[in-house]
Amino acid sequence: MTMDKTLQTNVLAELGWEPSVTAAHIGVTAKDGVVTLTGHVQNYMEKHAAEKAAGRVKGVRAVAEEIEVRLPLHTRKNDDEIAIAVVQRLDWNVSVPDEAVKVKVEKGWVTLTGEVEWQYQKAAAEHDIRGMLGVVGIMNHVTIKPRPNAATIGADITEALHRSWYDPKTINVSTDGGVVHLTGTVHTWYDRQTAGWTAWGAPGATTVENDIRVV
Repeated sequence: MTMDKTLQTNVLAELGWEPSVTAAHIGVTAKDGVVTLTGHVQNYMEKHAAEKAAGRVKGVRAVAEEIEVRLPLHTRKNDDEIAIAVVQRLDWNVSVPDEAVKVKVEKGWVTLTGEVEWQYQKAAAEHDIRGMLGVVGIMNHVTIKPRPNAATIGADITEALHRSWYDPKTINVSTDGGVVHLTGTVHTWYDRQTAGWTAWGAPGATTVENDIRVV
């Protein structure tokens, strides 16, 4: 069995193992470590879960996610209903600053804009609405406020990576103001994501460009 065929088989098995995903409706192809997901699911949360499941399989270097959300008739909502529900949900989320995130809904696609202090606040806004009825996709355009004390970001991130099990020699960190650029190599797609999450934890980071390669 070729490496691509083995990877395809393993991703399909992982999708079948994930209880929140209906694997029978998802197709998988693999080429040189890049996995492409196709097919359809019944909600946006399931689509996100499928992407995460594929990404944690050993040998996956990148995931191209082309799954379509097909809402069952009983879960479809008007855009105004979705918008009202999303605003109310964000109001109840303690991780999202009051009135910092603006909401627009068009054909079930939710667009988030605004400005917050931290990446976790931006991520919390998106995470909170993935499983809502009627949502077929999310575009998170919330930005991070720049900070004047951005000079030590690179050193702070390198130290944070060193505290974990990463060998700092395999990941390079460069910065330009609040823009962080990660390069180097790791062994899994999950490790690549973890390095990116670590970089986002640095005070003053406004953008993280993750160009780490999975080898």
